Formats: sequence, C-alpha cells, structure tokens
Amino acid sequence: MFGISWAEFFVVLLVAVLVIPARNWPDVAKFLARAVRFVRDFIWKITDATENIKNQIELEKPIDDLIKTTTDEMLDTFSVVKKVNKKSKKISRKGIEK
Repeated sequence: MFGISWAEFFVVLLVAVLVIPARNWPDVAKFLARAVRFVRDFIWKITDATENIKNQIELEKPIDDLIKTTTDEMLDTFSVVKKVNKKSKKISRKGIEK
C-alpha cells in the first residue's frame, strides 16, 4: 500500500496515536473518513470516465471499419477498371497495328 509495508504502517499509526491527544481523535477520524470518501469518489469518477471513453471508442470502431471497407472496395473498383482499360488499349493497339 503506497510503497510501505504493514510494519511501517503500524509504526506510523502508533506514532500518530501517541502524538495526537485523545480529545482530537474524533476530529482526526472524521477527517480520515472524509479523505477516504473523497479518494473513493474520485476513483469512481475516473473509472466512469474511462468506461464512457471505452464505450465511445467501441461505438466508433464499427464506423471506422465501415469507412475502411468502403474505401478499400472503391479503390479495388478503380484498380480493376484501370487494369481493364490497359488491356483494352493493348488489344486496340494490336488491332490497329495489324
């Protein structure tokens, strides 16, 4: 947790209990509860935002695939027409030359 071991965590907790007077413990507990709640809400917001972005990307992916396949089909059509035109020109040239 946060790069410290459990033994170090307990030492910090023990020092905090010894340093903080008993009358302030409820205030410290409230502060820690608010801090934990804030961090938890923050993490949930980040998680929700990343899920929304992931869903949006998944929704856009089929559109990208559709655009790519359509573009590929159009380019293939043009290349087939160009090949046919080259073959027909060769035939007509041979016909003219003869």
